[in-house]
Amino acid sequence: MFKKLFGNKETELKMASPLTGKKVALEEVPDPVFSQKMMGEGIAVDPKDGEVLSPVEGTIVQLFPTKHAVGLETKSGAEILIHIGLETVAMGGEGFEAFVSQGDKVKVGDKLIAFDLDLVKEKAKSTVTPIIVTNSDDFDVQVAEEVELNAGSTPLMTVKKK
Repeated sequence: MFKKLFGNKETELKMASPLTGKKVALEEVPDPVFSQKMMGEGIAVDPKDGEVLSPVEGTIVQLFPTKHAVGLETKSGAEILIHIGLETVAMGGEGFEAFVSQGDKVKVGDKLIAFDLDLVKEKAKSTVTPIIVTNSDDFDVQVAEEVELNAGSTPLMTVKKK
């Protein structure tokens, strides 16, 4: 899905949670594209606030025009999609503000997107936010045990090249 940008390969990547909130199993996400893992392996977060931080060191490879989703790529080639809420594309960008652009280099904890959580609750199907390794066929994805997550610090997943 995302163009490979790095030749450098890491063997294991520990990913922080991009949001503060409660962990939700991907199978419990009320959207079959995510729950049936059509986009790849991962986890979701039910956010407590409207701030998305970078879970990894990498490059912004895609920022959707509606700012409801962002794609990152790590040095190991792992492609990470953060999709804020469900059916939020229909909001047309209302309530979303991006702090990055395509091509930007980011580190763990950098602010990517801010969103109006109350507006998303009102206008979208769900606030549950999937975090997907879109090329998970190339990686082993292990979800961390933690349930309550703090953006930028709580471990979320370990991604290891197969």
